[in-house]
Amino acid sequence: MRVQAYLALENGTVVKGLAFGAVDRQAAGEVVFHTAMSGYEEILTDPSYCGQIVIFTYPHIGNYGITLEDGESERIQLEGIVVHECSRTCSNWRARLSLSEYLAQQGVIGIEGVDTRMLVRMIREKGALRGILSAQATPEELVERARQLPLMEGLDLTEHVTTPTPYWWNESYSAEDAPVVAVIDYGVKRNILRSLARRGCRVCIFPAQTPAEEVLSVEPRGIVLSNGPGDPAAIRYAVPQIRALLKRAIPMLGICLGHQLLGLVFGARTYKLKFGHHGANHPVRNLRTGAVEITSQNHGFAVDIATLPPEIEVTHINLNDGTLEGMRHRELPVMTVQYHPEAAPGPHDAHYIFDEFVGWVRSGQPVELGVDVAP
Repeated sequence: MRVQAYLALENGTVVKGLAFGAVDRQAAGEVVFHTAMSGYEEILTDPSYCGQIVIFTYPHIGNYGITLEDGESERIQLEGIVVHECSRTCSNWRARLSLSEYLAQQGVIGIEGVDTRMLVRMIREKGALRGILSAQATPEELVERARQLPLMEGLDLTEHVTTPTPYWWNESYSAEDAPVVAVIDYGVKRNILRSLARRGCRVCIFPAQTPAEEVLSVEPRGIVLSNGPGDPAAIRYAVPQIRALLKRAIPMLGICLGHQLLGLVFGARTYKLKFGHHGANHPVRNLRTGAVEITSQNHGFAVDIATLPPEIEVTHINLNDGTLEGMRHRELPVMTVQYHPEAAPGPHDAHYIFDEFVGWVRSGQPVELGVDVAP
């Protein structure tokens, strides 16, 4: 027998549906929506969704089941999901589980049979809202509990998703003498690591709060600041860490949260977007080439372009709302993108970002310049 569940939002809205997955659990967090038509496996396991309940705008989710090898981390990272219909059957020879079975195995609840279009229109109008998804309480109780949840502003969620210890990426495509790239794991996606390894790099991943000296101990020829969840302004330990790494003038790439943290290091401000960018079809203009790229995105904060210092070049702009999507330092070998060049899920237009970065890694030499990058 199916179990009735509710999604209750802080503004008093309650929608009723049917629970699936771990029906005895509840989900609590910021409610956002994702517009991709496929890629739900990667979305479920993306560490950047820690602390969030995700509404899928595509009406049928679960059609091709779950292939564990396709996950972006070892477990489901989001809090819960909202869909119009969860497919009970899946057509994919690689699939090992249905979506509902996977959620149950991981202890995550989902709700189906709701009007996702109405919810998305509401969030676009009012902004991301705190919410509770549960089959264990009355709607009135859930609304009140939703209003007590912490706001995403001020939350450092990296401790929930970062690796506890350093490790070397084991999917190696390179020789033993290949250049080493150090990745600071604020919630890294596996396809970022694969993208570096496929281009002939040896990849070492470090916990988010690793001191710069320890990162430098593997003699990296490149450093990647990964994606991750939460408010970049709340990750205060990252600013001195990144400044110390920048002084070595080692080529550096910031992706998503890493991009925002570099913005803070350079003296810019970050701010909360109304409902964030979550999808696989966001148009971005490359200001260096004039080309328009269709990109995969998942972020709720942005860097304020107006606060960037003169030494930072704006390289990419979002064509939907004009927000900053990429930048470079005019003197240091530092580049950033707000979107996801590893595209999991998403189009492949931005794969060249890794080609450019690895080109820097292979040609650049770590040099102590004594550059003062403090704002």
